Amino acid sequence: MDLTSLRTANPEHWFKAAAIRTLTLDAVHAANSGHSGMPMGMADVATVLFEKHLKFDAAAPDWPDRDRFILSAGHGSMLLYALLHLTGYADMTIDELRNFRQWGARTAGHPEYGHAAGIETTTGPLGQGIANAVGFAMAEEAQRAHFGRKVVDHHTYVIAGDGCLMEGVSQEAIGLAGRHALSRLIVLWDNNNITIDGTVDIADRTDQPARFAASGWNVIEIDGHDPAAIDAALTRAKAADRPTMIACKTHIALGSSAQDTSKGHGALTDPGLIADTRAAYGWTWGPFEIPADIKAQWEAIGTRGATERAAWEARFATLSAAKQAQFTRAYDRQPPKRLAATIRALKKQVSASAPKLATRASSEKVLEVINPIMPETMGGSADLTGSNNTKTGDLGVFSPENRKGRYIHYGIREHGMAAAMNGMALHGGMRPYGGTFMCFTDYARPAMRLAALMKIPTVFVMTHDSIGLGEDGPTHQPVEHLAISRATPNTFVFRPCDTVETAESWEIALTAQSTPSVLSLTRQGLPTLRTEHKTRNLTAQGAYVLADATGRRQAILLATGSEVAIAMQAREMLEAAGIGTRVVSMPCWELFEEQAEAYRKRVLPAGPVRVAIEAGIRFGWDRWLFGERGRREKSGFVGMHDFGASAPADVLYRELGITAEATVEKVRALLGR
Repeated sequence: MDLTSLRTANPEHWFKAAAIRTLTLDAVHAANSGHSGMPMGMADVATVLFEKHLKFDAAAPDWPDRDRFILSAGHGSMLLYALLHLTGYADMTIDELRNFRQWGARTAGHPEYGHAAGIETTTGPLGQGIANAVGFAMAEEAQRAHFGRKVVDHHTYVIAGDGCLMEGVSQEAIGLAGRHALSRLIVLWDNNNITIDGTVDIADRTDQPARFAASGWNVIEIDGHDPAAIDAALTRAKAADRPTMIACKTHIALGSSAQDTSKGHGALTDPGLIADTRAAYGWTWGPFEIPADIKAQWEAIGTRGATERAAWEARFATLSAAKQAQFTRAYDRQPPKRLAATIRALKKQVSASAPKLATRASSEKVLEVINPIMPETMGGSADLTGSNNTKTGDLGVFSPENRKGRYIHYGIREHGMAAAMNGMALHGGMRPYGGTFMCFTDYARPAMRLAALMKIPTVFVMTHDSIGLGEDGPTHQPVEHLAISRATPNTFVFRPCDTVETAESWEIALTAQSTPSVLSLTRQGLPTLRTEHKTRNLTAQGAYVLADATGRRQAILLATGSEVAIAMQAREMLEAAGIGTRVVSMPCWELFEEQAEAYRKRVLPAGPVRVAIEAGIRFGWDRWLFGERGRREKSGFVGMHDFGASAPADVLYRELGITAEATVEKVRALLGR
């Protein structure tokens, strides 16, 4: 690679790109950690993208119709941080770059959503960014169809590396994007042929352009250091009728002695290497020093979109008052005013009619009243629509022929679905939810964790939530999955016992501002236990007394979901034997933890023996059994201790000992009777 020819062919472009490269070298050196090579290799691509194509205004980073830029190769975070600083984002100061990877800095090792304006999503776990981007592009298509092109008309750009494309989720993402002809999605592949262990060919021989083409993408191959070729490719990509992958042949750690080597992937901190590289760039300024003329050129790029933003604001003002209010409400993640009354009306009707329903069917009933009043919801399923009950009749199917459709057939792509839903939530103006079997949270798990980390209210509908699914057997019967979700910080895990609790759970999930929700729903039918209508959302308390002892309280039964009915049966038997028994329904542990201690003490007072009933493993239950004023020797658990088996649900419950009789026996033993 002849740097001299690159410098002399287009010196203005060269020095703008060199500003990214040198800031990267300086920040990684100061931190003594990081990844220098990718920003150095992709600086030319990023410079052309931001200067000539990306629609944004650094002074208004939340402008809804901005183009979205996603750095899927999140290890190269200094590329993004340098761009944000150079273009004039107010919170990305030079001191933030100096404090790269340090405590309290906005410049985390990998980009984190919410740390600074201009960071559209949290990346670093490879493949997540490109999969999020599919959701961003879907959101743009859906909103353009609903609100019109004059207020929604933007692109989603992604920089992805070899690692992103090796991760399995990338195939789920590109297959989904190709099927839906997401023409506003443009992926720039950093084709540098280097991974940590060596050249790509030691682990992979995939023809990536052919792979994308086979998945329905437009593919362009260019020299990633030729600004004219980059510009022309982006222009072609924006005119395509399908998503585009631009394969940018680049040199990792360009211009350094580590160029085109695995060493170049990581932290280049050697002072001699850095000095030699700066000299090769013709960069004579000191660490973290950007000459005024180059900074001014970059800041002009950052203000280029101001005129377009002002024009957008004028167009937005021409929408009807109702459309403006709907748009603003959705982007503010505010529920419609009618939501609470709608949920209350459904609860009242259900309490009166007392149907026996699987909570997955209860969920569908709730969605039937929610979806018509919340046009921002976008439903879907990973090829289990009829089992997850996630599609209501009013939604229509999202497709290239019907962008107004609000239901997505994700195919057998749990991970891709979860990541795309995160992208929709991050895009703004959307309330995505999607379903699969509870057991397959294993496949969706990386994206579910990132939803919690990013503090976005994605809703994961997980049905067939226990051995109650029956004959499909232990491969499909979740045992440890509730515990895994509950162990995740900032996640609401709802396990409702009937239709009333299901409605309350949905109300909380769809009004949450910064917490994702997991709805754990049954395959088998459950009786309505909340037969006395309460206007208050009791699930919002996390746990509450469903039925109290009629005499002296000697036992407290704690249960969730399908096992609350078992607890109620056991209570009846215990009460008949003169043992006063309280039943506590615990649909959401996380919300119960948030309650004042005085309330928790009223629900779980000291004294009575405690037995928890749940068709999952015990992990986590000890907090409630012998924490919160309980005693280890006066507590017990009725639930799973191993994997399940293939048999009808009632047989499984009986054979595995999750019954009212087993609960009564446990209580009696604890009482010494």
